[in-house]
Amino acid sequence: MLTVIGAGFPRTGTSSMKAALERLGFGPCHHMFDIMTDPARVDRWLPLADGEDVDWDHVLAGFRSTQDWPASHWWREQAEAYPEAKVVLTVRDPGDWHASMQTLITSGPARFLPEDAPEDGATLLHGMLRLRPVLGRISASVFGGEQIFREGMPDVAESVAVFERHVAEVRESLPPDRLLVFDVREGWEPLCRFLEADVPDEPFPHLNDAASLRATLDRLWRLGSFDSPSFLPPGSGAQPPR
Repeated sequence: MLTVIGAGFPRTGTSSMKAALERLGFGPCHHMFDIMTDPARVDRWLPLADGEDVDWDHVLAGFRSTQDWPASHWWREQAEAYPEAKVVLTVRDPGDWHASMQTLITSGPARFLPEDAPEDGATLLHGMLRLRPVLGRISASVFGGEQIFREGMPDVAESVAVFERHVAEVRESLPPDRLLVFDVREGWEPLCRFLEADVPDEPFPHLNDAASLRATLDRLWRLGSFDSPSFLPPGSGAQPPR
């Protein structure tokens, strides 16, 4: 059952938040990485591409928290399904977010995967292709069309407006005691206060999403399998879920 729901867009520190939440005991935390390393999870998300209702206990079975798309796009539905769960809206400078999203789109997983990747590399790419209808629905909802995953982000002004509209919508939809608007540069204190957790005696895991993606694919290449139960970026300080 979810206890922490992520409502932030990708590239707002979601890799850092995944590691932080797992370090605080709110893991495993569902992230796009978990679909990449276990493509069988795609089937759980596909009904949402057609606007169908889903059993969130099934979609997110085994996870206590969420970050990143596709999960964070359906934050409202999860908040209704888990009324006791708290919501964290990760934010950053909207202009910087636009640039980072554009980098993500133009330097996707296929470009990071080495030519001599193991067989599971093809499985990963096939799984991501099967997720396209879900990502297309997200793009249409957020940007008004599916073009971003083919043509890139809208211009800066339009993208900033989309970002700010999303932040305002989340703020207006939830009571203050249930929502934390959080920039990962703020570190442990506000997050731990909101979640009523002890502040770890270690630095907050500031991870670069693009570097984390490369590390995930590099790990796949080196180990040749998707046998890890949770993606824990090197140097994150995060602990495996128990």
